[in-house]
Amino acid sequence: MQQTLSFRLLPQQALDHPSVIHFIAKALKINERQVTGYHIIKKSIDARSKVIWVHLTVNAFIDEPFINREGSDFQFKNVRSSNKRVVIIGAGPAGLFAALRLIELGIKPIIIERGKDVKERRRDLAALNKKGIINPDSNYCFGEGGAGTYSDGKLYTRSCKRGSVHRILQLFVHFGADENILFEAHPHIGTNKLPHIITAMHTRILDCGGEIYFNKKLANIILEDGAIKNIVTHDNEQIQANAFLLATGHSARDIFLLMHQKKIMIEAKPFALGVRVEHPQQLINSIQYKINYNNEYLPPASYNLVEQIDGRGVFSFCMCPGGIIAPASTGDAELVVNGWSPSKRNNPYANSGLVVQTELEDVYQYFNTTKRTTEKNSPLAMMNFQKDVEAKAFAAGGGKFVAPAQRLADFANNIFSNTLPVCSYLPGVTTASLKDVLPGFIHYRLQQALRLIAKKIPSYFTNEAIVVATESRTSSPVRIPRDNEFFYHPQVKNLFPCGEGAGYAGGIVSAAMDGEKVAAMIAAIIK
Repeated sequence: MQQTLSFRLLPQQALDHPSVIHFIAKALKINERQVTGYHIIKKSIDARSKVIWVHLTVNAFIDEPFINREGSDFQFKNVRSSNKRVVIIGAGPAGLFAALRLIELGIKPIIIERGKDVKERRRDLAALNKKGIINPDSNYCFGEGGAGTYSDGKLYTRSCKRGSVHRILQLFVHFGADENILFEAHPHIGTNKLPHIITAMHTRILDCGGEIYFNKKLANIILEDGAIKNIVTHDNEQIQANAFLLATGHSARDIFLLMHQKKIMIEAKPFALGVRVEHPQQLINSIQYKINYNNEYLPPASYNLVEQIDGRGVFSFCMCPGGIIAPASTGDAELVVNGWSPSKRNNPYANSGLVVQTELEDVYQYFNTTKRTTEKNSPLAMMNFQKDVEAKAFAAGGGKFVAPAQRLADFANNIFSNTLPVCSYLPGVTTASLKDVLPGFIHYRLQQALRLIAKKIPSYFTNEAIVVATESRTSSPVRIPRDNEFFYHPQVKNLFPCGEGAGYAGGIVSAAMDGEKVAAMIAAIIK
């Protein structure tokens, strides 16, 4: 017999196999020897009171042999001889999971990726972090695995409408991720482990007859009779296919420009923009766990903040316990910061984006103020606004991707920081007045939100924390429209926009689900 049970345990009990067996037997009023094993279905930490509890849901095996957790039986076919070809532009999570789904459905995927494979990307990231030298096609945003590969590998999502979250997590486990991502409330692989998983996916795609080409950038789209006749890469190769899945990510500005020049419909899309805030991890632990944190049974604490200021949400984004702030720029003279954590989350600092919901009307008013009214009617308005802020941040840092920064309380109170605390951001930080970097409506709302947070969490509001500009790649500033049922572009019937860059996802899991969903539709249409 198998029985599903939910109960709460102390952190040390939740990690102790005999203790869990004891509580299963106690709940069922049976002898412990009758419990042959269990699988954890769900696990979460409740730190709202002085006593910290771990909530567990388990599937217990009673009076029958325990069976290890079964993996899903994914049927990847040999597609070498398939006469159906789908070109996938971009090897991020949307592109990779789309390719794997197409292989399951017997269709040959051909991936072209502007950047390098995961191993080669490391050298370009090292040059960016240590020397301030950027490769515009190989960086934290571009390259195999997409932006998430070297910026954390968080796997939780609020959206279940695009597909099966569990299936995506099972695929990650199939390719080498730890099984705990199947039941943790906030699953996380870690930047140190995700590249190996991406490499395993890459190998499977090639073994099944799919094709992957790196350093291969989309340069042109040739249209004929309302469809793509072929695409042209930067090295003048022309590629034909039955369908083209566009999964280029939220930072592919050249692709947005190309589509606009080709008069392929795109739309300006709201996104969020702000800063990255870093505290000592020990401080966040003491805030969240309400104890003097020195507990081997609890992970480094995270947080989630939300405020409303003058009709706009101000919220924490991509929180990284035990993490590092990283330069996420994709070109010279622009400064973008993001965060990541290793799998153990054992660095001494906690960082998170703190960003402001930014609507089209906010940006239109910004362009009115700067006397650039022609931007108001452009589908690239939000992107150009984003570029403006990043350019100001780069200039304020003085170059080489050094980031302008202030102490947190100083930032909220308009005080120039004469000194800065130690920061994990490797290119370095320099003191600056962020009021001169951020647009007024962003700066004001961030300040007001921090003052509200100070009333609720006084310890968070401290000059031990640093505010670093600018967190601006939270999502795509452009949406590429597509049919609600069949997912093709309304003007171009064999073009299928997909993932974060098209405005239909927000993170690894949602992008992967969108890739699978679009791939399945393409397969149904072209078969």
